[in-house]
Amino acid sequence: MNIYRQKNIWKFGLLLFAAGIGLFSFFYTYLLVRNLQTEERKKIEIWAEAIKQVISSEENGCELGFLTSIIENNSTIPVILTSSNDSIISFKNYDSLSVSVKGYLESRLKKLKEKTEPIIIRLPGGDVNYVWYEDSIILRKLIYYPVVQLSIIILFILVSYMAFDSSRKAEQNQVWLGMSKETAHQLGTPVSSLTGWIEMLRSSEQEIPYIEEMSRDMDRLEKITERFSKIGAKPEFKKENIIPVIRETMDYIRTRASSRISFIPEFDPLEEIIVNHNSALLSWVIENVCKNSIDAVGGDGKIIISALQTQSYAIIDIKDNGIGIPGSDHKRIFNPGYTTKQRGWGLGLSLAKRIIEEYHRGKIFVKYSGSGIGTCIRIMLKKD
Repeated sequence: MNIYRQKNIWKFGLLLFAAGIGLFSFFYTYLLVRNLQTEERKKIEIWAEAIKQVISSEENGCELGFLTSIIENNSTIPVILTSSNDSIISFKNYDSLSVSVKGYLESRLKKLKEKTEPIIIRLPGGDVNYVWYEDSIILRKLIYYPVVQLSIIILFILVSYMAFDSSRKAEQNQVWLGMSKETAHQLGTPVSSLTGWIEMLRSSEQEIPYIEEMSRDMDRLEKITERFSKIGAKPEFKKENIIPVIRETMDYIRTRASSRISFIPEFDPLEEIIVNHNSALLSWVIENVCKNSIDAVGGDGKIIISALQTQSYAIIDIKDNGIGIPGSDHKRIFNPGYTTKQRGWGLGLSLAKRIIEEYHRGKIFVKYSGSGIGTCIRIMLKKD
């Protein structure tokens, strides 16, 4: 299991833990609201019984002052007392301005009859009254609290995750920038020295085989040194034809890959696809993708590079007939540290993604991949 997958498991585990805390808090508050609703109903039942006792006080001799205190004690729960024929006898805890509007109490009573069951007061003589009530203002506000609470928790988790992820990426960027600058610095001296030795060999009277190939490799080393030295700095862009960049990169890789790997160009070498780009960085991207294709075909297969253009984009497709990439990894292959090789840093495609998307404002993604069909990596560069 690679380091990136381990980090993903940890992040997913922490996210589940935070979500569990949020859900526990949500359901605890929900149960609290339900208990308060039950308590309010009990209070209304006591209130209704007090009303009944007041009405029949002359017959049963109850203490009227005590009953009145029970009735007056309800200062938060809105109630409507009706007769058996739905005539409103009295009401309590409704806004006086709202009550002054004609038909307000009748409309409230209608809504209460649709969603609640009344408390029945059976009076002496067979008469029946009904107590209709709704949740208090405090309880109505508290009902929405779990939703607000869960929303805040989710928002906090998302903001915390984004802040953590952004901080981690910024730290990685600084490490990579430092490594790149140091690599360029370390390569500079031996490259300059080797270039001088090659020039001395050229000026000698002896004919030395492969000196041109050595010179091409030195040019490549100089280009690599230049690439590393420019990481972190704003690259220079030129509006030029990208076909020569694709052809030269493919030719360079072909001479250094296995002879059993066929490199097939599917583009017109005379065509012009003009894009604002940095040729050194674009060549680096194509090289990194091709190296992954070489690993995928296992030293024996074919790699096809095609180039075409639409009205808005220049499109480069790099296809191989290798083992393919699992569907779950189509996006993760561009993440830093992702690799399937025993030896590898997993930075090639990550750098390619950064070069294309952050510097060139383009796109790079897996167009298709799978066992038996190989892989196609698509690069899209904006022409404007």
